[in-house]
Amino acid sequence: MELTSAPWQAGGTRRSSTVVDRSMQGGRSPMKVLICYYSTYGNVYKMAHLVAEGVRQVAGAEPVLRTVPELIPRAVIEARPDMKAGRDLQQDVPLVTVEDFREAGAIAFVTPTRFGNVSSQLKNQIDQLTSLWLQGELEGKPAGVFVSTGSLHGGQETTLLTLMAPLLHLGMILVGVPYSVQELFTTQGGGSPYGPGHVAGDDNRRAIDGHEAAICRAFGRRLAEVGLRLGKP
Repeated sequence: MELTSAPWQAGGTRRSSTVVDRSMQGGRSPMKVLICYYSTYGNVYKMAHLVAEGVRQVAGAEPVLRTVPELIPRAVIEARPDMKAGRDLQQDVPLVTVEDFREAGAIAFVTPTRFGNVSSQLKNQIDQLTSLWLQGELEGKPAGVFVSTGSLHGGQETTLLTLMAPLLHLGMILVGVPYSVQELFTTQGGGSPYGPGHVAGDDNRRAIDGHEAAICRAFGRRLAEVGLRLGKP
């Protein structure tokens, strides 16, 4: 089958021999892998699409891309062409719901760094998962994290480690990137055992390079595979 590239990717569609058509596989609905993200300038949004590509390469899994509410005042965004461009790039992505978390068999949480920490937008969404926490509805589900930063040492690892803490409180099982992913040895940008990463540069315009993209896809595949093995739900 053909995999349609994201709107920001050139070339329209491309054929991938590793993508499997799962629509009628075994008569069962595919497991949903929720990719819940926040992106100011569009870099995290592009990473999320690459992770989704990896998910699609696993038979029996499908990605669900969702974003979270913006907290930056509209006047601030309107005054910044780069922020406006980022907003417009992802204007068709639905906001995540409690049902999205409930229905997912695996979940990725994605954020740009904010002073080495998680963005307030994504953390605000996680803080609203109390009802699921009280019922234990996220316990046993695999979860992973990835990040975009402005500089190489601007929070690539601290942000991911910080983001893992509330996921452990929710009872989720953390999934990272093993060193069998060879790009971890050679990346000159983002990416670590804790999760994929991207270094966007001080102007937030550096493109995702080949190593970073490969790590994103590998992470998507692994998260989907672990979710299917655990079989929940």
